[in-house]
Amino acid sequence: MGKNDLAIFGGPKAVQSDPGDIFTWPRITKEVEDAVLEVLRAGKMSDVDVTEKFEKEFAEWLGVKYALAHNNGTAALHGAMFGIGIRKGDEVICPSITYWASCLPVYSLGGTVVFADIDPETLCIDPNDIERRITPRTKAIIVVHYLGMPADMDAIMDIARRHNLKVIEDCSHAHGALYKGKMVGTFGDVACFSLMSGKSLACGEGGMLTTDDRRIYERAIVFGHYERHHLLTYEDLKDGAGLPWGGYKYRMHQLTSAVGRVMLKHYPEMMAEIDKAMNYFWDLIEGLPGIRSHRPPKGSGTTKGGWYAPHGLYRSEELEGLSVYRFCETLRAEGVPTRPGCNLPLHLHPLFNTIDVYGDGKPTRIANCPPNVDVRQPYGSLPVSEGIQEKVFSVPWFKRYRPEIIKEYADAFRKVIENYRELLPGDTKRSSEPVGGWGMTRMIRNP
Repeated sequence: MGKNDLAIFGGPKAVQSDPGDIFTWPRITKEVEDAVLEVLRAGKMSDVDVTEKFEKEFAEWLGVKYALAHNNGTAALHGAMFGIGIRKGDEVICPSITYWASCLPVYSLGGTVVFADIDPETLCIDPNDIERRITPRTKAIIVVHYLGMPADMDAIMDIARRHNLKVIEDCSHAHGALYKGKMVGTFGDVACFSLMSGKSLACGEGGMLTTDDRRIYERAIVFGHYERHHLLTYEDLKDGAGLPWGGYKYRMHQLTSAVGRVMLKHYPEMMAEIDKAMNYFWDLIEGLPGIRSHRPPKGSGTTKGGWYAPHGLYRSEELEGLSVYRFCETLRAEGVPTRPGCNLPLHLHPLFNTIDVYGDGKPTRIANCPPNVDVRQPYGSLPVSEGIQEKVFSVPWFKRYRPEIIKEYADAFRKVIENYRELLPGDTKRSSEPVGGWGMTRMIRNP
């Protein structure tokens, strides 16, 4: 096999078969359609009865006391921040490599964010970088189980306990994932899940807040769920019942609740098939130079749940410096949907550096900081986050276990890597298209 065999040079593609519905998601069945039609025909789109059933089932599935449905994951994170008591001048610590909703709602509460770097292997927040970011103003650590990979919760919870900090788990990428045998979303004080249609637990547009802390649950209710105020038990919260304290209306649309109940019922089975398919794919190419799987060690009790937006780790030095751009370009020619990069580092965006959102006369990032305190983090402050775009790439997200189809995609990786020297002369070491993105779902959508 040589240069002429690579599809980018005119050879036959490695992926020849029609993938069928192996990438189709979510799975819309008659059961889903009937559940939606029942809500529509009853005219209950804005009621809460179906939503309350979904909340109860979600809490039981996760193994927590309370679940509060929101109209999206961003709203759930906003409610969680209010729930733990974020106030003006407070700081939260969050990884820079994540979707913006993990931290940006803190602005509306008068707080700000201090970014921590990520671990280059897990791509999650690096516990070794958290502790040095803590100040007397730090209120919470926001943990993101990024791309389905559970973060190092033992180390993170130890830091939180020693410094008396709250922990918010953003589980939007990791529905059903386990950390050492225990579900993510059950370690911190409160957890949030996006349930939008691109996620592994896909329900439409929706979010879920979960907690074992009754006061956090009730504060989230008073913040954006005025129709639930009859559930309040704390007197200081009951005194302000009737209107949403945040001025937000965050209830979940019941079409999402209806879809969610069906999806949740079948999710463990669907998740298991995804996990089997993705592990099979990585097993086929494990050990090839230049790439590493982004998955937990086998037998560790840690899993990736539904493998949302799966990626691989790239090691160009093992391929004589072949850039990730040329690598992905060649894979696409072979029929593999892949792109270099992941979420762009938030700390470098103007919104966290120069933009004055609320007319305070100074950038919102530092608007409520004490005099002479500037928490902004310029280029060079988070080296792993800033360099990660050339060290990761997306891989096909197989929703069904079909070994013969999956093998064709794995063979494409093997073909490209075995012929990488043929690609070096044409490697410009740069991308002709944007790398990474502020969002994720559109960037990694498979055909």
